[in-house]
Amino acid sequence: MKARFVALFVLCVLVGNVFGCAAQTTNPRETLAVYAAASLANAFQELATEFQAVNPNTKIEFNFAGSQELRTQIEQGARADVFASADLKTMDTLHAENLIDSTPRVFARNRLVVIVPKDNKAGLKELNDLSKAGIKLVIADESVPVGKYTLQMLDTLSADAAYGAGFKNAVLNNVVSQENNVRGVLSKVSLGEADAGVVYSTDAQAALDKLGRLDVPDAFNVIALYPMALVHNAHNAPLAEKWIAFVLSAQGQAVLNKYGFVPPSQ
Repeated sequence: MKARFVALFVLCVLVGNVFGCAAQTTNPRETLAVYAAASLANAFQELATEFQAVNPNTKIEFNFAGSQELRTQIEQGARADVFASADLKTMDTLHAENLIDSTPRVFARNRLVVIVPKDNKAGLKELNDLSKAGIKLVIADESVPVGKYTLQMLDTLSADAAYGAGFKNAVLNNVVSQENNVRGVLSKVSLGEADAGVVYSTDAQAALDKLGRLDVPDAFNVIALYPMALVHNAHNAPLAEKWIAFVLSAQGQAVLNKYGFVPPSQ
């Protein structure tokens, strides 16, 4: 049996150039490793489907997590071709460390919203209610972009007479958990483990059947900017550039808009 296998292999090698062997004529799939903020998961997965439709024999491998986690992984040598962050600071840090090879491009924007469980047993009706004693609030850790934005929002609210200087501290006293990414906040509120949480508008939109929401007025909101760039020593730089261009294209922007992201120039 072994001799027969060897003979078939040799025959394949000898006549492959004439008749072709299946292993030789199959075009290998190009793989692209995209590291992206957790809030991009739904939109990027649909974008990958559309990208692969116009770029046959490609495969997008995603790593979704908090932007700060992804930055650490890239700093430690993780194999990434593209990095998409939920803030400029994280991207700027990698750029300063010479771990980014192209000029970061802002491809989307987002805003904050307060989410509550569908049954809203705590009876939260307005932002001021977040300061009531006994409310269980979940936010992202300050090291995560959405966590940083949440604290900025609370600072702005506390500077307004309608909320008062003690508003931020009163709200933070109600924090029962600080998550490593926005999906952690979303999960705990969806499961009823907290009375409220602060997430991106896009996350709330994707879970309308499970959640209620309290909108944050523009005067107090924080706009998140999402930059994307080629990672240093990318394994597939040409395909990475194609992906970035696709996300910035009209087709890519239409998908992002579908999931509630705001265009970068609007």
